[in-house]
Amino acid sequence: MSVFKYDKDADGIVTITMDMTGPVNAMNQEYRDAMGETVERLEQEAGLAGVVFASAKKVFFAGGDLNDLLSVQKGDEDRFMALLEDTKEQLRRLEKLPVPVAAAINGPAMGGGFEICLACNHRVAWDDKSVQVGLPEVTLGLLPGGGGVVRMVNLLGLEKAMPYLLEGTRVSAAAAREQGLVHELVATREELVPAAKAWILAQKDNPEAAVQPWDRKGHKIPGGNASHPAVAQLITIAPAMLRKKTRGLLPAPEQILDCAVEAARLDFDTALRIESRGLTYLVTTPVAKNMISTFFFGMNRLNGGASRPGAVEPTAVKKVGVLGAGMMGQGIAYVSAMAGIEVVLKDISLEAAQKGKAYSESLLAKRVAKGRMSEDKKAGVLGLIKPTADNADLEGCDLIVEAVFENIELKHQITLDTEGYLAENGVWGSNTSSLPITQLAEASKKPENFIGIHFFSPVDKMPLVEIICGDKTSDETLARAFDYARQIRKTPIVVNDSLGFFTSRTFGTYLDEGVRLLKEGVHPAQIDALGKAVGMPVGPLAVYDEVSLELTRKAQETWKAMGVLDAHSDSSVTREVVDTMVAEHGRGGRHHGGGFYEYAADGGKTIWPGLFDLYYRADASLPESDMKDRMLFRQVIESLKCLQEGVLRTVDDGNIGSIMGIGAPAWTGGFIQFVNTYGAQRFVDRCRELAATYGERFEPPAIAVEKAAAGELFS
Repeated sequence: MSVFKYDKDADGIVTITMDMTGPVNAMNQEYRDAMGETVERLEQEAGLAGVVFASAKKVFFAGGDLNDLLSVQKGDEDRFMALLEDTKEQLRRLEKLPVPVAAAINGPAMGGGFEICLACNHRVAWDDKSVQVGLPEVTLGLLPGGGGVVRMVNLLGLEKAMPYLLEGTRVSAAAAREQGLVHELVATREELVPAAKAWILAQKDNPEAAVQPWDRKGHKIPGGNASHPAVAQLITIAPAMLRKKTRGLLPAPEQILDCAVEAARLDFDTALRIESRGLTYLVTTPVAKNMISTFFFGMNRLNGGASRPGAVEPTAVKKVGVLGAGMMGQGIAYVSAMAGIEVVLKDISLEAAQKGKAYSESLLAKRVAKGRMSEDKKAGVLGLIKPTADNADLEGCDLIVEAVFENIELKHQITLDTEGYLAENGVWGSNTSSLPITQLAEASKKPENFIGIHFFSPVDKMPLVEIICGDKTSDETLARAFDYARQIRKTPIVVNDSLGFFTSRTFGTYLDEGVRLLKEGVHPAQIDALGKAVGMPVGPLAVYDEVSLELTRKAQETWKAMGVLDAHSDSSVTREVVDTMVAEHGRGGRHHGGGFYEYAADGGKTIWPGLFDLYYRADASLPESDMKDRMLFRQVIESLKCLQEGVLRTVDDGNIGSIMGIGAPAWTGGFIQFVNTYGAQRFVDRCRELAATYGERFEPPAIAVEKAAAGELFS
């Protein structure tokens, strides 16, 4: 029996209900068999008045089967191209049926799912927050290969199709209706199929309803084809704009743009074949393998609770105390209140706490101004935040998050003063970015309830939370911290205790290597340019200014006093340069009047001229490939050391943490996944080359050598 249920009613309308054997409907061989049989039967159906495609799943259709796509290797191109062409030919036959075809969209229709919808003449969607449509393939290093590129260009025009294709924009049912992606909305799921059938019956005397816009005589692409002056101008400038954004590191956007331009230039069926070639090329690239492995499979595992102790029952935070209303504390208060949690925002004065609450008010006002929130909802969220200077207001909190300066004495004192206000078995979380949790927990009467909850700035935008377990942290405490992170809609990674944990420790190597290149005489502009050329969001010197050289110096002093400054953070070169910049020249970073850069009132910046006197040497000559690899490999090596030492509990934690918390280049799929497609043996060999020239910090970790010898992947 087919997984596509075939039901013909008295009016001659056939409803195809997709109900594949997996948890979701997906484009795989089972789909191709079912769709092939269905289209052939529809073509032979006597008295056929129309067709409705519906889904028995909560998700209308999830798109391509990513396990299948991951398995495609170099040499499989002919086989994959044939399967792709077969899939497209089925949809082409579907849209050429002599009767109208409608899609009844009851849930998310992404990628291949929305391509099925685009092959239908009419699209009806349930107007519910669970329903989204879009073509997100670009976010996985792929392109919409089931006709999505060609149909979107013919439906919307080249310019309007670009955000959906190049950015993977997903939209709600209501937005899709406004933008012409669906034709009709219904208020309830039960109305979908009846509405689709009603539309079909209303087209009885309208044969054009069964013909797709691009198959009608005289069809013109909205906005014009490639020869139209405005479109021709767009085609001229688009590649340069795209290159500036991707830095040439992501092949998918370039392939998508090429296919979209061809769709605006060629006949429909030829453009479909060009699109197939584009996906066939992309699916075998290391970039696609990396992005699929991490952004889909890894992310789903983490968000699904792979790092959470399974034996502990789920919990929800009802009242959270946030200690410190500065940049981090005010952000934590905002995301907590947005999740419906009662927040006590405490600082040393009521005025400081109120200032922290004002931050939430400003963010909420922007949402109201953009029509994304009502005034009533804004008032409700603000009403959840109580600014205070009184410890007693913390009474009954089931979670307290401390977000004060990185000073262990201060943190210890705050723990002693306020831990007693926690509810029974309440959790104490420290938002430290580097100080060992085990030592911070020494001030706690219940170290088993003490955990690190490291947020990233700005908290309202950064999606990651790094949860750090101390030596005595219990599984129950870890589970409750994990649940809180998911409650506030963050992706949590779980790591074990270490100076700098995973993210700060690894990110520090990027900054260190940038400073080392500076000390070696490389032009500072070249250092930052090559950091970005690797795919990092910002060059190491520029980001060091934002992090603050002054804070780095103070942090190192704190680590020394604690006796925890070790090989991971103790770079003599960096310490020397930072001391020179701060102590001798007063260059503490952007927020201290300037650091490696000088900052103008209009927001512009230029390299501080003193760097040229201190460090730059015109005769310094290093291969650019070495400089780029040094900045990338230092971070990869440190990530592998974290995995080897047990700081990282899983490969997924390392990959997602490096992407979301450090800014690892998307093309790598994360610093550990990078080794899988680069090749473990090749990675070991390159590390040894760099070590021979630049120092032992590039020696490959034992875990990489072992994987290379065994021919295994990191998983």
